[in-house]
Amino acid sequence: MIKILIADDHGIIRKGIKQILSRTSDIEVTAEASTGQEALEKIWTSHFDLVILDISLPGRNGLEILKQIKSQKPKLPVLILSMYPEEQYAVRVLRAGASGYLTKESDKNELVEAIRRIAEGKKYITPSLAEKLASELEPSNDKALHERLSDREYHILCLIAKGKSSNEIAEELALSVKTVSTHRARVLEKMGMKSNAELTYYAVQSKLVE
Repeated sequence: MIKILIADDHGIIRKGIKQILSRTSDIEVTAEASTGQEALEKIWTSHFDLVILDISLPGRNGLEILKQIKSQKPKLPVLILSMYPEEQYAVRVLRAGASGYLTKESDKNELVEAIRRIAEGKKYITPSLAEKLASELEPSNDKALHERLSDREYHILCLIAKGKSSNEIAEELALSVKTVSTHRARVLEKMGMKSNAELTYYAVQSKLVE
């Protein structure tokens, strides 16, 4: 039996995943978490064969939680299940140690297949993501500007490009407005830009947001 922890801040998503997996004979959801910190506490005190982790979590985001999991339990496989398209986060999470990346629009059978493959110690990568990874490996001096950003800065860039204000970003990420403003300033500096409009134009052109 593959024992699963689901970490997602939306109860309806957790319920939906549980319903899908309840129809299988070899996969069981044994715990849930609505925040990254709650997920970590359960991981340290219980045994799981696989973690299904969202990126958008209150407080510390899924990327940060993933890195902590891999630093302390490197053999625990993590499948990222996110609302964000592959172009935005897939390469970053695989670099950080995730065993696979699926969007929440994926077919339910694909989710089950991904879990089974990852539980066997393999990676689950869609054909489109494999293509993306191959292009990332090609030698190039033209590194994209957003590759200079930390994971937190990158997340804030994407939220800015979606038209969210500093107050809205602060609330979503459980940060202070001052902290968000500091990150925004670093994003602008690293990317050589001066306004949210420039950041948004860049993000749209680079297909980081839809």
